[in-house]
Amino acid sequence: MGRQPRVVVDGGYYHIVTRGNDRRKLFRCKRDYDFFLKVIKRYLLKFQVSIIHYCLMPNHVHILVRADRAGDLSKFMQGILQVYAMYFRREYGSSGFIFQNRYKSMHIDSDSYLLDCGRYIERNPLRAGLAVDLSDFVWSSARFYAQGAANGIIKSANPLYLELAGTKDGRRKRYAQRLLEARPYEHIVDKEFRI
Repeated sequence: MGRQPRVVVDGGYYHIVTRGNDRRKLFRCKRDYDFFLKVIKRYLLKFQVSIIHYCLMPNHVHILVRADRAGDLSKFMQGILQVYAMYFRREYGSSGFIFQNRYKSMHIDSDSYLLDCGRYIERNPLRAGLAVDLSDFVWSSARFYAQGAANGIIKSANPLYLELAGTKDGRRKRYAQRLLEARPYEHIVDKEFRI
């Protein structure tokens, strides 16, 4: 039985997750994370997609993306994953699949979940015990939203983030507080993506 085709719409928001094959590490050192982000930056220039939130975990990746042009989303993901897989094989003398299956994507069709999805993505290092303070975890967009740190990946903020407060400092403070709040649905999303 064949795979179900993805339904992608122009301007749609998607929570994308991809994982290392057999849950193996995708990123073994800083150079790996840096290379993956460099590839993302390159492909953002080629395709009409915008990354709104992201988090690179050692064995999986979360991206909240807006597909400005629906047809570009799969090309964008195919490009970054293929280039990274080639890099990984060359760097570590690996063979076979680097990523487990094709990436998973969930269409976000409600404004009420759009900001919480980004929050869920950025809380991953806390929940996995990789960070006690998210400002110490540099491989996500949390510092962009909570501290205003530029990163070259996020060009425009989550539209609902802009509604948190009337000032930049107010938004950053409110968002930083939100990042610390656990939500019961986090385990449901983990189960859906089999993380």
